[in-house]
Amino acid sequence: MSYSYEALSTEAYTQGVDVLEKNLRGRNKGLYGDGVILLDKRISTIVEKACILAEELGHFHTSSGNILDQKDIRNRKQELRARQWAYQCMIPLDRIVQAHHVRVSGRYDLAEYLGITEEFLQAAIDRFTEKYGLSVKADDRHIVVFNPLGVIELFPES
Repeated sequence: MSYSYEALSTEAYTQGVDVLEKNLRGRNKGLYGDGVILLDKRISTIVEKACILAEELGHFHTSSGNILDQKDIRNRKQELRARQWAYQCMIPLDRIVQAHHVRVSGRYDLAEYLGITEEFLQAAIDRFTEKYGLSVKADDRHIVVFNPLGVIELFPES
């Protein structure tokens, strides 16, 4: 299931995580620590907020300790796990298949259909390609191809 900003906020609340908006310094658009997610107030769209909130929830679910120093390989691995959690949350393979069935075409339209930014979609596709290769079987009838992005529908032999 993919999530909207409101659904992610509700999930955070039910997990005991507070979500606050503040002006953040530097390049960070979101931070997680000690049961609190901070989102930069200057994020312009609800869609971008949802993507950032998903990643910060990924940190809640997968990370421990201070991982701000990305020179440390252990911290980079935790960052990758949190992002992967966000990608799986926001872009499950079955949603790509659903988009195919309703004739969504193109990255812009797919990102809009999924409620994510195009940048988030591209980062997820890049990560899925690293993890699965050029394609992955989504279910018994569908293969998701990452380059070029598309879905192959398999039909049973008669």
